[in-house]
Amino acid sequence: MATQHKHHEHSGDRLVDEAGKVLADAGEQWTTMREDVFRALADHDRPASAYDIAEEVGKRRGKRVAANSVYRILDLFVRTNLANRIESANAYLANAHPGCRHDCIFLICDDCGQAEHFDDDKLTGALREAGKAHGYSDVRPVVELRGLCSECAA
Repeated sequence: MATQHKHHEHSGDRLVDEAGKVLADAGEQWTTMREDVFRALADHDRPASAYDIAEEVGKRRGKRVAANSVYRILDLFVRTNLANRIESANAYLANAHPGCRHDCIFLICDDCGQAEHFDDDKLTGALREAGKAHGYSDVRPVVELRGLCSECAA
């Protein structure tokens, strides 16, 4: 049975405010560009690429935004736990509970692209221990399960 975490999930302006606080607590600045990137990411209900985000932020700002600038910001968000990276899709999801550190297992629909996560400390803990047993430190499990969501399977 999966070990569940208790999270306070944020949304809307509250999520953006919490993300800014977490980033500031990490010693980073919450700039208007970073806020714009986070807002654009949080507006997506499916994983978004840096190019998707750059296009949206560019439209909001009325000028072109380079995808490499967005990549750097998204990498910062992943490091500070404001976003999660879906490795297999090179896409990102806003973390609805910023500041809460844990390993996520992602379920990704091969048809519609929807992604959701769940926690299973027993599974990710075993993966972390296996990495340590092979001489690795700071092991970060990245688990992605692909299939069809219930809507697409119906």
